[in-house]
This record gives sequence, structure tokens and C-alpha cells, in this order.
Amino acid sequence: MAQTKVRTKVLTTEPAGRPLPTLTDEELAAAHQVGVRGAFQELYDRYRDRLVHFIARKTGDWDRAEDLVQEAFIRVTRHLHRFDTEKKFSTWVYTIASNLSKNELRNRSRNPLVLFQRLAGSTDDDHRPLQFEDSSMRPDDLYRKRYLRQLVERTVDELPEHHRLVFRLRELEGRSYEEIAAITGVNLGTVKSRLHRARNSFAERIEPYLN
Repeated sequence: MAQTKVRTKVLTTEPAGRPLPTLTDEELAAAHQVGVRGAFQELYDRYRDRLVHFIARKTGDWDRAEDLVQEAFIRVTRHLHRFDTEKKFSTWVYTIASNLSKNELRNRSRNPLVLFQRLAGSTDDDHRPLQFEDSSMRPDDLYRKRYLRQLVERTVDELPEHHRLVFRLRELEGRSYEEIAAITGVNLGTVKSRLHRARNSFAERIEPYLN
């Protein structure tokens, strides 16, 4: 019922024959909701390049940014019927793009494709997680990907059981410290202590394979 009211309002208050480029983002979103042909394409054309630049600055990967913009607009098409046209479309679409960028960076940091670990000397694990990096590696190198993934798994399996569990939960699954504490049944201090030792042990074991 609410959607019907919005549609009626748009149809009765918009000037007849108004060119799409003169409409606001929100008017275009509303027009698309009632089936106006070309309204969504106008929104896409309006934001595509801006979002590519926005995501590329966040991820440092121009090609991947173009893919993520496509994903952003796939999500827009799926959920535009629920978009509140009283709110700013730009805020909504940039939030989608920002979340996709964060997911990309999070996945990249845990991907065995990027395999050089940098362990900080600080004991503050909240701000110094284990990271993997290798700028020379090509993402489409599937053989290398399989080899590295197997290497990481084999190295993790060599850790003592209580270290292996917290390492896997944190570094390979991205669990929070609170979740790890609940899963393992130990307090946060013990989780962080075990994770710190597990990271150092992992680094020592895998280092010979990285040189």
C-alpha cells in the first residue's frame, strides 16, 4: 500500500515530458520504480565513473574497482524498490560501494594469494593483525594460488592444537576476539596471548618457503 501511494505521488506531481537528465537522483529512482524506461540507465551513467574512482582509491585496484561498481549496481537493482525516495540516493549508493570496498580489502588480507606476512612487534593484536602481501603476484595465477593455499593450510596444521584453533578462527575466518573466546571457552586475555604466539610460530615456520 505504501508503495502505491509513492507511485501515485510521483506520477501526479512530476512535470509531463521532463527530460531524464534534469531529474534529481531521487526522482530518477522513483521513476524507475514506476517503470520509466531509461531512468536506471541515467542513474548508472551519472554515478559509474565517480564510483570507480571512489573504490579504486580505497582498494588501489582500478580493474577490480570496475567489477565492484558492477556489483554495487546489481545490488541497487535488487533493492531499489525499497529505496526511500525521501532520502539521498548518493548516500545510499556510496554506502554500498564503501561496504564492497571494505569486504574486498578484508578478503584480500586473508587470501593466500597474497602471502608475505608482516608481524608487528606490538602486543596490541587489535590493531596489528597478521597480514599477507605480495605485490608481484598475479591474481589469475591459479597454480600459484593452489600451492600457496596448501602451504598455508599445511603450516597452520603444524601449530599446536590450541594455537591452531585461535589462528584459524582469527586469521582464516575473521572471527572477533569475543567470538573466539566464546568458541574456545577461554577469556580474552588468553585468546590474545595464544594468538600472538600462534602468529609468531606461523611466521617462523613459513618464512623458509617465502625466500
